[in-house]
Amino acid sequence: MRGNGLERTSAAESVLIERPGRSAPVSLLWTPLFVIAVAAFAVEMPFFFLGTPSGHDVEFHLYSWLEVLAQWKQGILYPRWASMAHFGYGEPRFVFYPPASWTLGALLSAVFPWTVAAGVYIWIVLVAAGVSMFVLARRWLEQRDAIFAAVLYAASPYHLVIVYWRSAFAELLASCLVPLLLLCVLKAVEKGWRAMMPLALVLAAAWLTNAPAAVMIHYSLALLLVFFAWQQRSPRLLWIGTAAVALGALLSAFYLLPATYEQRWVNISQAVSEGSRPADNFLFVHSTDVDHDNFNRIISWVAVLEMVVIFSSLWMTRRRRETRPEVRGAMLTWAVACSVLMFPVSTLLWKVLPKLQFMQFPWRWLLCLSMIFAIFVAAGMRRWWWRSAVCAISILVIVMVWHRIQPPWWDDAGDLREMQDNMEDRVGYEGTDEYAPVGADAMAIAKDARDVIVAGPAHAAIRVSSWDAESKTFTADMSAPDQLALRLFRYPAFQVDVNGRVVQTASTDTGQMLVPVEAGMNHVQISFIRTWDRTLGGWISLLTVTALVIWTLLLRRRGVGLQTSDIGPQTLDLSLKGPMS
Repeated sequence: MRGNGLERTSAAESVLIERPGRSAPVSLLWTPLFVIAVAAFAVEMPFFFLGTPSGHDVEFHLYSWLEVLAQWKQGILYPRWASMAHFGYGEPRFVFYPPASWTLGALLSAVFPWTVAAGVYIWIVLVAAGVSMFVLARRWLEQRDAIFAAVLYAASPYHLVIVYWRSAFAELLASCLVPLLLLCVLKAVEKGWRAMMPLALVLAAAWLTNAPAAVMIHYSLALLLVFFAWQQRSPRLLWIGTAAVALGALLSAFYLLPATYEQRWVNISQAVSEGSRPADNFLFVHSTDVDHDNFNRIISWVAVLEMVVIFSSLWMTRRRRETRPEVRGAMLTWAVACSVLMFPVSTLLWKVLPKLQFMQFPWRWLLCLSMIFAIFVAAGMRRWWWRSAVCAISILVIVMVWHRIQPPWWDDAGDLREMQDNMEDRVGYEGTDEYAPVGADAMAIAKDARDVIVAGPAHAAIRVSSWDAESKTFTADMSAPDQLALRLFRYPAFQVDVNGRVVQTASTDTGQMLVPVEAGMNHVQISFIRTWDRTLGGWISLLTVTALVIWTLLLRRRGVGLQTSDIGPQTLDLSLKGPMS
């Protein structure tokens, strides 16, 4: 029932969500959750008829899930080395690719049939994205309007492109964090230092979800903090943001430190090679690659749609009375920045801003723009026929590019089972150029090579005892001193013991590891050891978490706690008229 704008429910039926403006909490009822879940299910309806979308990154992610699941069975809780990448020669994929998406994917692959694991993953992530948007939108909107914003965000045009054409599962997961970023920034504006810890948790989660999205989120944070600090004529927000960035980095140090330090051991520059550079992926650019250009046209029209809708909603509400112009101004500034960065006019920024080029694709800023798109439509277009028109046009654009430019690719159950077979039969799969160890030539390797062979003229009786992801044991009875060539790329984290003595390895022209052995019986043990950077990163994260837990307990013991400071329900008016401060 409605009275004071809040919905009444029992505690057992709800998840409490902070809402400024009331001393009583607002409840996330089953109704919003159910509607969001149904909308996420509707996004996947074509799966039942056509199969699983086989987007650009689908094999990367699905093989990663299978790899992680296989290593869990070997007792490796946090994999680092993807042993079957590059058709069994391996790569340190899990050192560099954040763990959130492949951990969730592997868990789902262990619970659900493999042929539906990807669909379940997408559904869960879309629901989570919708819930995070609902939490944000409920600050300003009535429940039905907040539900609309949540559904529109979960099924936004860019999310549909990710689901059907890109299969960028980690980036899709990062979309859950964008509304929470804005929510935490607004909390910092209202509550100061008490919002620092939640903001740091969002930033740490970004690093552990998707590195390009984390870069995007940190630049967005900087923009929002500068905007509000200028509004308040106070640098306090900048100090809060700096502390949150540092704390977020410390919390995620177990991933960040190795990923940063060990870049010198791989061909990380391949991440921004031709075709993956920002200059090749601005909106409406052309190249000699037809498929590349077709996808660029798809993403360009989706970007234009969201930009036009955002600025149309501002024009339509230009005469309304404004109650929170600073929030509108922040989101408008954010939307303009996202839009500009997708066009070639921003080329210089992509070259000079630190790490921005590793986002690769300027249109990735749609991850942030889609959140602003959903809020502006829900808050600016109050009439349901306008909202229906936006939804209809969005669907029409997706259908048009589906049929006129580039239809999605599909994997059926047989294709998915083939992936399983490739892992179980140790055939392996194609690796990633930027994660290939320095000196490795993945194009020149023998895909059907044996695990161990003699590199020179000597004869040997070789017996492999185990060939797991991070531990390999075998014996070689040699007729003369020689080298053994392994089906394994050489990487500094591998330690090789021959007859109990650590030996220095070499590599072939393709990067294949060479192990020196003596005449007679040789017992060889190869271990993927914990390097100093992983050890230090793990300790930093552990000590940071411990310190935060102790600090939180002390605050609660002293009765300080993180209490909500409610200042009344806010109305978000998106008109252009009114003072900015």
